[in-house]
Amino acid sequence: MQTSPDMFLNRELSWLQFNSRVLNQCAKPIPLLERLKFITIYCTNLDEFYMIRVAGLKQLFSAGVNTSSSDEMTPLEQLKAIRKYLHEEKQLLERYFREITQDLEKENLFIKQYEHLDENLKQKCDEYFFSNIFPVIVPIAVDATHPFPHLNNLSFSLAVKICDKSHPELIKFGMVRISRVLPRFYEVVSNIYVPIESIVHQHIEEIFPGYKLLASAAFRVTRNADIVIEEEEADDFMMILEQGLKLRRKGAFVRLQIQKDADEQIVEFLSTHMKIFHKDVYEYSILLNLPRLWQIVGNKAFTHLLSPLYTPKTLPPFDENLSIFDAIDKEDILIIQPYESFDPVYKFIKEASQDPEVISIRMTLYRVEKNSNIVQALIDAASEGKQVTVMVELKARFDEENNLHWAKALENAGAHVIYGIRGFKVHAKVSQVIRKQGEKLKFYIHLSTGNYNASSAKIYTDISYFTNQTEIAQDVTSFFHILSGFNKNRHLNTLSMSPNQIKEKILEMIHLEASKGDKGAIIAKMNSLVDSDIIKALYKASSQGVQIDLIVRGICCLKPNQEYSKNIRIRSIIGKYLEHARVFYFKHSEPNYFISSADWMPRNLERRLELMTPIFDEKNKAKLAQFLRLQLSDNTLAYELQNNGEYVKIQHNDKTIDSQQTLEDYISKIYQTFKKDTDQAKAAQLASKLFNEN
Repeated sequence: MQTSPDMFLNRELSWLQFNSRVLNQCAKPIPLLERLKFITIYCTNLDEFYMIRVAGLKQLFSAGVNTSSSDEMTPLEQLKAIRKYLHEEKQLLERYFREITQDLEKENLFIKQYEHLDENLKQKCDEYFFSNIFPVIVPIAVDATHPFPHLNNLSFSLAVKICDKSHPELIKFGMVRISRVLPRFYEVVSNIYVPIESIVHQHIEEIFPGYKLLASAAFRVTRNADIVIEEEEADDFMMILEQGLKLRRKGAFVRLQIQKDADEQIVEFLSTHMKIFHKDVYEYSILLNLPRLWQIVGNKAFTHLLSPLYTPKTLPPFDENLSIFDAIDKEDILIIQPYESFDPVYKFIKEASQDPEVISIRMTLYRVEKNSNIVQALIDAASEGKQVTVMVELKARFDEENNLHWAKALENAGAHVIYGIRGFKVHAKVSQVIRKQGEKLKFYIHLSTGNYNASSAKIYTDISYFTNQTEIAQDVTSFFHILSGFNKNRHLNTLSMSPNQIKEKILEMIHLEASKGDKGAIIAKMNSLVDSDIIKALYKASSQGVQIDLIVRGICCLKPNQEYSKNIRIRSIIGKYLEHARVFYFKHSEPNYFISSADWMPRNLERRLELMTPIFDEKNKAKLAQFLRLQLSDNTLAYELQNNGEYVKIQHNDKTIDSQQTLEDYISKIYQTFKKDTDQAKAAQLASKLFNEN
């Protein structure tokens, strides 16, 4: 099928549309602190976008690259479009923030500047300044003998314009760097938060004795934070990474955020020294450093302004009194997180670490929390003499330092740690436990769409799958041998592995559906759809009558509602949980359901080691089918992609369907059924029936 650039949506602009959908949650009738939380998420996302994507486009432009995407927009055209989009959207962010803070005031929760406090609270702020702020802030002079300082990525500071009190004509410029060890706000009383920069501004003349404050402006900088690791330069991944982390702090400035109506000379002072293009200067009429609003969201006295807390449930056949290995021996088990608990995943590794019959544990780690019970269980297992092999992906962006810490701790405990595969990231989520039973070895496998991270498992929707199928166990053994040894045969038999198999398998299944014409059907859920070969194949299948439903949370470069894509519908679901699962259905494939760690992006399919897992048993396929049907029925959290790249909220008539809330309700109902019935087999049967009926 012949294609042209206008058949693809731009990747970067599609991502901006995704982040706009996050911001639009602030307009929904949800609890106030939930709305504030979405502002925090939106701003955090935008930080990363500028650090990585915008920084990358700037590098491409500097290198003279003319095209970098299927739509053939040049880096400069993309940069112009991004800046225009974000400068316009900044007004919406400011409006939402003002509306939320005004509504919070009605609930007796305030963000107040120092000058708006009463005298008693001002005195408390003064005392806090001298006891907690003054010792850790860094006053910086900038003149002929004091060069402009190094500012870390995302550092927050106050620029100042001052004059000598004895010689007012002598104007100086400097800044006060506000340390990250300080909270974003001083909680002067339990319901009043004072921005730190507001207190610092009040005490500039104590920070620079003998000088008078003429003007000050809060500002925040963003630098290029993408690490390009030249792997051929050294064999020691850890050494390269440690060097790369140091370089991250020295990346070029790519964005300046500053308070609106700042003194013109201060703005010129900063932008001149940073060499920032004027379109990358963003002036805000609201507070800066909004990713740190979590301090307010976490106020225990105002939990009534958050959504009711949902506790993930452990369902049959998992049970506190049953060995997890006995449960897996009976059947393959598929769980949907965070509706179902992450605890069985932890228990899988914890029980393996303590089981005398277990001789080996193998695992991939991409993103783990700082205090990881799973990694501690691996350390315990290695300390007890079990064979522990762990692939720790040191190139997991923004988790490198944490992963480096755990890699060293595992090595010190005696585990065999693999630091990566040359030229690839290892993004697959898989663990294997080998138990010796008599003279035989028995293999237990866990495969997932998400990370081994108990914290993110509470807010990311993912699929976990437990099995002891021989064919899958053999493939997982081969996969870990590929990771740890020399192996040019990077092919598996039952599982599919990128970079050599997943894309080929997906294209093969799309072509099979295309050959069935209007009897073909594809449903695919993922985070991002960018790969042009897959998009072309979907266009061809659509042209031949295949009905295609795509659930794509974030970036989508496929253009729907055109003659060549008239049978393709694309929706995005944005809610309190981050949709992270990758689930694929191809009607005429055998088997026809798959879960995967990989999105349909070139980086996942061609530059990473990923796994795609077929689901064979009917019960788990039915569970996935229900999961996909529910998401396709959502008319509360869902948006539909238009052919101009914009998203339209899906409208509902009489019955509203919130797929996330519905799943919470379903799983809770199943759990109650399970708890009320003492017959475990009957409870499991009822639970399965209830889920599939709903």
